[in-house]
Amino acid sequence: MLEVSLALPLTVLMGILLDRLLGEARRFHPLVGFGALADRAELVLRCGAPGHPLFNRMNGLLGWLLLVAPLAALAMFCQRQAWGWAVDVALLYFALGARSLMQHGAQVARDLAAGDLASARMHVSWMVSRDTSALDEEGISRAAVESVLENGNDAVFGTLFWFCVAGGAGALLYRLANTLDAMWGYKDARRIYFGWAAARIDDALNLVPARLTALTYAVLGDTRMALNCWRTQAQAWSSPNAGPVIAAGAGAIGARLGGAAMYHGAQEMRPKVGAGSTANLAHIHHALALVKRGQWLWLGVVAAVTVLARVIEHA
Repeated sequence: MLEVSLALPLTVLMGILLDRLLGEARRFHPLVGFGALADRAELVLRCGAPGHPLFNRMNGLLGWLLLVAPLAALAMFCQRQAWGWAVDVALLYFALGARSLMQHGAQVARDLAAGDLASARMHVSWMVSRDTSALDEEGISRAAVESVLENGNDAVFGTLFWFCVAGGAGALLYRLANTLDAMWGYKDARRIYFGWAAARIDDALNLVPARLTALTYAVLGDTRMALNCWRTQAQAWSSPNAGPVIAAGAGAIGARLGGAAMYHGAQEMRPKVGAGSTANLAHIHHALALVKRGQWLWLGVVAAVTVLARVIEHA
């Protein structure tokens, strides 16, 4: 029988390897189906744009509960069965998005290396919600680096954290919540009230993982600069969780991020974070390396803590 002390690191390892080997499902991906269901739920539940502040907030919360709670409960039931370890591995694999993130970031880097700005703009648009049609090389690099750093938390480390806390059900709940925040959490006229609950829940779920992600970037990069940028710059970022992640990541790789970006036809000025030179092709590779090496660092820490806890238990 598998030792309990090894169950967690082994399932984490299997989930990481499956994501690394197979990547995201090209057809019938669960999150794609969930996204279509979320669109349908919004059409049914949202009343007006933006509608009544309290009523649409409550409808958004109801939609979140109806979409997420049954699936998380089903996952919890399944993982308690004799074959629950297989459910955990499968859910972690589906929740992780490391290989997809690596592929998207690497494609933008290849485009820039070839001097193909048109392709780079197109491919970086798959990673970010901002308008990329007029970006120059620096703007493309900045968008790609910011996306890699932030999604390193959302698609990798946040998922691993909640998997360690609550198994496959935790990873599933986190990624579904993250998906709803990405779909409903925009502060536009349509969703400023309806998406309130999705945004607040995602903030709460990321409170600890985002800071562990920032620490991961600091450990694997320029530690002193990353910690300094985190301490002095993160609070200026509008998101309480993206701030530490972006600031620490930028400091870790020696890049300057933030500044002007176009969203839905309007220019948004975001605080400038990081240190060193303006974002460039090399920084994309450095950001990807942080996320890639960070996965193995987390696996090592999980294994070490698990074994140590087992030793203490039997001491």
